[in-house]
Amino acid sequence: MLSYIWPIALVVASNVIYQICAKSVPEDINPFASLVITYLIGAAASAVLYFVLGPGGNLAKEFGKLNWAPFVLGIVIVGLETGWIYAYKAGWQVSTGFIVQSAFLATALLLVGYFLYHEALTWNKLLGVAICLIGLIFINYR
Repeated sequence: MLSYIWPIALVVASNVIYQICAKSVPEDINPFASLVITYLIGAAASAVLYFVLGPGGNLAKEFGKLNWAPFVLGIVIVGLETGWIYAYKAGWQVSTGFIVQSAFLATALLLVGYFLYHEALTWNKLLGVAICLIGLIFINYR
């Protein structure tokens, strides 16, 4: 059970800290300058974790197993980070910005799951999406 729960707990905790950090990027800094430091720290932390959690590993050998996904993921992560930094600079609140994007993301991923991975598209899922989208009206109503 713990092996099922801890990854989601890590994602939730990391997302909370992530949103705090993204909102705290200084207003007058170019977001890409900030991201250079972010990715240098991320690369260093990844390298340390690779060697600590998998002692005796051969990083060059691991790189030989790469496909297209890590390269595209690197570009996509820059889009995510930049989008959040600019969203907060534009005035989005932490309490609503993430909920709004999550509702639209859930809708998009429902379609991705159906078309790319042949996951079931049930009435419960469709109703859940409808409720999320209706919820956006209440969250953004001023």
